[in-house]
Amino acid sequence: MERRFLGTSGLAVSVLGFGAMTFSDGSGRFGTIGSTGEADAARQIDICLDAGVNLIDTADVYGGGQSEEILGAALGSKRKRIVLATKVFGRMGKGDHDIGLSRRHLIEACDASLRRLGTDWIDLYQVHSFDALVPLDETLRALDDLVRAGKVRYIGCSNYAGWQLMKALAVSDRRNIERFVSQQIQYSLMVRDSEEELLPCGVDQGVGALIWSPLAQGFLSGKFRGSTGGETRLEKGGGLRAYQNAAGEAILAAIDAIVAARGTVSHSQVAINWLLKRPGVSTVLVGARTDVQLTDNLAAATWSLTDEEVEALDRASQGGARYPNSHHRIYSAERNPQLFPRYKRN
Repeated sequence: MERRFLGTSGLAVSVLGFGAMTFSDGSGRFGTIGSTGEADAARQIDICLDAGVNLIDTADVYGGGQSEEILGAALGSKRKRIVLATKVFGRMGKGDHDIGLSRRHLIEACDASLRRLGTDWIDLYQVHSFDALVPLDETLRALDDLVRAGKVRYIGCSNYAGWQLMKALAVSDRRNIERFVSQQIQYSLMVRDSEEELLPCGVDQGVGALIWSPLAQGFLSGKFRGSTGGETRLEKGGGLRAYQNAAGEAILAAIDAIVAARGTVSHSQVAINWLLKRPGVSTVLVGARTDVQLTDNLAAATWSLTDEEVEALDRASQGGARYPNSHHRIYSAERNPQLFPRYKRN
């Protein structure tokens, strides 16, 4: 499987990574996402390794710590073959310092993640969200200390706004401390908001993107056309209604055409493959409840969309740009390649 450096760092990651959010017994926060136990987790990790995946992502809050525990046990001696990524921010207890990005919580949470994962180091330690109550200087200095202590190799952020990412990078540069090498963001044919600020900022600043929800909670798999009785996770959570509209149908129709023409690829593979073509994307995180789903998703890295197919998907999914990008698109696209990489000069 193709490797890409994570931003401008020296950390090489597979273009597809595995998200271990489903690793739990079904209880705890996010436990309803999945209930993959240790035996099934070990098998799925082997499937990923056989396909060339080297990045596995989790978070301390998934399953209330269960995801990290199951992942650590399932990895065992395979640990050194993996770029292990986890996240910190969410509430892990009832105390004042059991949430957020204070120095106290970051250091305690990192040690707890190391214990649950059964490892001496975390390759990529990511802040799971922005903490407006704690100075960025405090957060970044604490992360820098964790790197210097050898507990963490690289740091990243997740779910930041564009200005928050840029401010954090400026603080790191000014203090000469570790800076974010990655941003984990939501991005798909259905949700292209990150093209407005986050991806252009990442391209400009050398911050690689890890993509979550590449299938828009499964909608882009094509399995949720019409009603299925409200029994799926997507329907129960109301997410299906957000996508079942004219825009969603137009995107599925564009995917339908590619699947029909090729004959050997799935809807999920098309949606994932499109993401691999986007500027600034280092890796796309895939997850699955079953081995069949996982194998199908991983096959997206074995072929490539043509330029014409990419253009068709772009047209079907492109919404109207918001100001100031709407202004840039009309008057200065030629001078903003990080915003409009497919712009061609006359």
